[in-house]
Amino acid sequence: MSDTPFGFGLPPEEPDDGDEGKKKDPQSGGGQGPANPFGFGGLPGAGGFGGPGADNPLAAMFGSLNPNDLGAAFQQLGQMLSYEGGPVNWDMAKQIARQTVSQGTADGTKDASVGPADRTAVEEAVRLADLWLDDATSLPSGAGSAVAWSRAEWVEATLPAWKELVDPVAERVGAAMGDVLPEEMQAMAGPLIGMMRSMGGAMFGTQIGQAVGVLAGEVVGSTDIGLPLGPVGKAALLPVNMEALGKDLGVSKEEVRLYLALREAAHQRLFAHVPWLRSHLFGAVDGYARGIKVDTAKLEDVVGQFDPQNPEQLQDALQQGMFQPEDTPEQKAALARLETALALVEGWVDAVVHAAAKPRLSSADALRETLRRRRASGGPAEQTFATLIGLELRPRRLRDASRLWASLTDARGVDGRDALWAHPDMLPTASDLDDPDGFVHREQLDFSELDKMLGEAADKPDLKKKGNGSTDAKDTDKGDDTE
Repeated sequence: MSDTPFGFGLPPEEPDDGDEGKKKDPQSGGGQGPANPFGFGGLPGAGGFGGPGADNPLAAMFGSLNPNDLGAAFQQLGQMLSYEGGPVNWDMAKQIARQTVSQGTADGTKDASVGPADRTAVEEAVRLADLWLDDATSLPSGAGSAVAWSRAEWVEATLPAWKELVDPVAERVGAAMGDVLPEEMQAMAGPLIGMMRSMGGAMFGTQIGQAVGVLAGEVVGSTDIGLPLGPVGKAALLPVNMEALGKDLGVSKEEVRLYLALREAAHQRLFAHVPWLRSHLFGAVDGYARGIKVDTAKLEDVVGQFDPQNPEQLQDALQQGMFQPEDTPEQKAALARLETALALVEGWVDAVVHAAAKPRLSSADALRETLRRRRASGGPAEQTFATLIGLELRPRRLRDASRLWASLTDARGVDGRDALWAHPDMLPTASDLDDPDGFVHREQLDFSELDKMLGEAADKPDLKKKGNGSTDAKDTDKGDDTE
């Protein structure tokens, strides 16, 4: 059983991901150990609470104390327990994320404020990328502005989206802490349950803050994990991380910047002009969260033996796989829906960006493969989803989706390909990714007439039945809207 707090593990290595046999470097985020519930290896900034063991804030608080220090320790604990918000202490998450960023990444790269030259370069790169994308997709520009962020600015700008993603999962976990006691005992145990929920919020906040802080050291834009994490209509790139990504490729900084600007601008177009897509993705996460099952026997044992003077006990319980996905059709459907949708998003972006970059950038093929290998070797998207909600976004699915979109372009043209985003039922399914040729050559469904009929029906007034129950057609013909 997993050591992660929600009971999830990391995706397995895949031989067909173009990176066979490569072992993840623990310092780069590929490793996972019991002391690091989000699976990001040695976390820079994990000492935010000071001293060894700080990736467990309670261990940092209590691990090396002598009896004379108990007063100060419980004063710190009181501050932690004073939190009365939702299932995650987001103030703590933000603090830990900022501390993690300030420590720099494992390769020694430190965060820095973005200067005027880099801001101008990013703005120009996104503007040029949008011009190139006009030939590769029928979707218009979705970026009203372009910004260059430091890592700390990325944390600040993306926390609202993380809150929307994580709260449903944490809410289910938090509710379980109060549900394990018989109803007649819950009133008596109210203070204890409240304490546990506050501690749970603090611990989840710490874990999420560490994860977001590490991600800030790796991502190159606001859409790296396949979801729109930043403000609507704002294309964002991180110059310090782009430079780190391109330094060993032998590719000019300008080409790296342009290629990543193409990817960011393509994501922005998709999410701006497919209005149902964002809610579809976030809704799948919420649907998954509703199916989380709690090992009530283990939780009851923890509640019965909980000692306020030993708060590490709750953290240990969370790390022993108390929470796990329930193997139900609804749960499987939510995960399949999310995995397929993310693969289709990333596959479309990959195909569109390649079409726009290939004729213009000499390094387009090399950059494309670099980003594919980065994803295949356990990049930020895979680690985040695998440890946070149990989703394994397999590299094979991304390649299949990219090939399917490219085949659709050849068969139906740019307009015909992009028209599939008009309705969720028109998109390829998981089985279609297994048989892309079958989908490409299948007769295309057209929902326009159905949508038109449904719209007309919704606009018509209710008609009263007269006499023997027959409807007066004349009233309908006249458009009489009186009742």
